[in-house]
Amino acid sequence: MSRIGKKPVAIPAGVEVKVDDNNLVTVKGPKGELQGQVSKLVKVEMKEDGLEVTRDSDERTVRSQHGLARTLIANMVEGVSQGFERKLLLEGVGYRAEKKGNTLVMQLGYSHPVEMVDPEGITTETPDATTILVKGIDKSLVGNYAANIRAWREPEPYKGKGIRYEGEQIRRKEGKTGAGA
Repeated sequence: MSRIGKKPVAIPAGVEVKVDDNNLVTVKGPKGELQGQVSKLVKVEMKEDGLEVTRDSDERTVRSQHGLARTLIANMVEGVSQGFERKLLLEGVGYRAEKKGNTLVMQLGYSHPVEMVDPEGITTETPDATTILVKGIDKSLVGNYAANIRAWREPEPYKGKGIRYEGEQIRRKEGKTGAGA
């Protein structure tokens, strides 16, 4: 049995969870509301110790949906209670970011500034010129928007310049050697 799937999802105080007959899970909390459709191959039930995800069959597809469904529900509960955050760091001479209204404006070595409008449900902050915080209640949206920002200048292996996640290790390469003469 799935080790992740058999753990119950703890529901903190202030969070309300509803599951309908079609496995549509609605989670309301202090930070907002999320809805997610869970596969019909698994059952989602409210128990006294939290939300429990179970399955009837041991087929491969059912087993794969078991742990996934539990994780998606746990992420929704965590999102509406605490929220998610990704921190991006800009490294490079002249690389900087600033916030103008709901638009993130970045100088990344191009001839023009890169402007990105925050999507609905996502907020960005720039505590300093080389740090970007992406915040929201939906984990997949936060991660996707952070990846879109990072895609403008991925870290390069020679000098390490670019946009990287906090804690990300860039595998550095040795440059050219001056051995010709």
